[in-house]
Amino acid sequence: MLIADLYIRVSTDEQADKGYSQRDQHERLERYCNQNQITIGQVIFEDHSAKNFNRPEWTKYINHIKKRSLKSNLVLFTKWDRFSRNAGDAYQMIKLLLGNNISPQAIEQPLDMSIPENKMMLAIYLAAPEVENDRRALNTFYGMRRAQKEGRLMGTASYGYVNKCTEDGRKYVGLKEPEASNMLWAFNEIVKGTYSINQIRLKMNAMEGANISSTSFYRAIKNPMYCGKIFIKAYKDEEACLVEATHESLISEALFNKVQKVLSRKTWEERPKGKIIAHDQFPLRGFLRCPRCGGHITGSGSKGKKNIYYYYHCNSKCGYRYSSNIVNNAFTRELKKYECHTAFVQLLKEILLINFKNIHRSLDIKKKEISSKIISLNSRLNSAREKYLEDKLDFEDYQLIKNESKKKIDALEMDLQGQKLTGKSMDIKTKLDQVLKILPNLSQLYATGDLDTKRIIVCSVFAEKLEFDETTFRTPQINSALSSILLISNQLRSKKKGKITPKSDFSRQVTSEGFEPPTDGAEIRYSIQLNYEAIF
Repeated sequence: MLIADLYIRVSTDEQADKGYSQRDQHERLERYCNQNQITIGQVIFEDHSAKNFNRPEWTKYINHIKKRSLKSNLVLFTKWDRFSRNAGDAYQMIKLLLGNNISPQAIEQPLDMSIPENKMMLAIYLAAPEVENDRRALNTFYGMRRAQKEGRLMGTASYGYVNKCTEDGRKYVGLKEPEASNMLWAFNEIVKGTYSINQIRLKMNAMEGANISSTSFYRAIKNPMYCGKIFIKAYKDEEACLVEATHESLISEALFNKVQKVLSRKTWEERPKGKIIAHDQFPLRGFLRCPRCGGHITGSGSKGKKNIYYYYHCNSKCGYRYSSNIVNNAFTRELKKYECHTAFVQLLKEILLINFKNIHRSLDIKKKEISSKIISLNSRLNSAREKYLEDKLDFEDYQLIKNESKKKIDALEMDLQGQKLTGKSMDIKTKLDQVLKILPNLSQLYATGDLDTKRIIVCSVFAEKLEFDETTFRTPQINSALSSILLISNQLRSKKKGKITPKSDFSRQVTSEGFEPPTDGAEIRYSIQLNYEAIF
């Protein structure tokens, strides 16, 4: 007596595109069993792709077979593509079924497995759906790649963007608020280097409309789509490249490149990284190093009978441990060493203003040089085009000149864009007033500031971790710009009041290179100039 299990499979796209339905397959299989006096065992309904056999219902069915809990000797389906669309997997599954005395059979494509020639027909039945799947996937791949080359963003839009559709049905990607503003804030925070990537993500998630996982966030900040570019992967003889996107960019290309440098740890910044969210009692957590073993210093509270007592202590077993109040008060006193006299602020302001003018003058010269080179290359390209049209130049030579010129023009235009961003206009006097008023009151600002303000001050002043031993901090290395400022300030303090020196070591005029070696004062101002962006 034949007992058959009915396997009915349909995927969502097949049912929509080709009109397959589980009910229709069920009716045909039942009719076949009634006509051939076959008893129906269990009916298996599957809503899953046939690319492989990792299907929920089929997996349960195989488990029943292995446990010998079925009495059936047939498994029926309408066509072989209902069974599988992968020839290799299908042969292995057929071998498994036959090994358990169950014969698979398609009622509309019947094959007698005992006849060797029928195995050729089986190969055709199984290979045809697989070829169809592969061709469809390849067509889809080429279509998506072509769209990407045209600047279209494929798939679901990243955080800060949303997939939209015009009235005529054309799809596009647009900015979505407040998510876009959140990502813009995140990119700017990463460049500052104050917090780690995950801490910036957590801060952003506290904003309105933000809820992004760490994996998605890290993938997003490395995605060039935010600066108006689309990355196209290498394929066969085509190299990987970036193309201009059609959607609106959220950030500039210069900002995106700075973020990538931060992620690759290729930053030039010398200050220590305050990338640890600390307790209010431990503003120096992450900035201290153990003077005994060189290990990291952390902080924790110890519960007493009445109060909680806070301590900085080493992570190792060296036993280093000091009260947080003692260390914090000592650091406030340490900051007073780096305060400038109010009389020096005006002199420093004039020095920085002169340097600012020199920087802008050199930027203007640089921009003119780049623009001149671009004009020259465009003239060369136009000349080559005219010669080619007049048959005075071979096509290969024209293509060579065109490609070389285009490559150089693109590089120069990117350089020119960077110069424009660097030399953007700002109210320099207001900025200087805001910054320089801090120098005479550094310790007071630290003592009265919140936790973020304190950690920003530590990052800005010190270039390496601090070591506290008993009552004082060991001589720390400070930011080179501040070091230069203090050097001038201390030497000016050493001058006797009212004494006029005929020749000053601190002339405000920067010595021109090429005429005589730079003076010490010029070197100091050059250091200030190099750290100009760090100050602002």
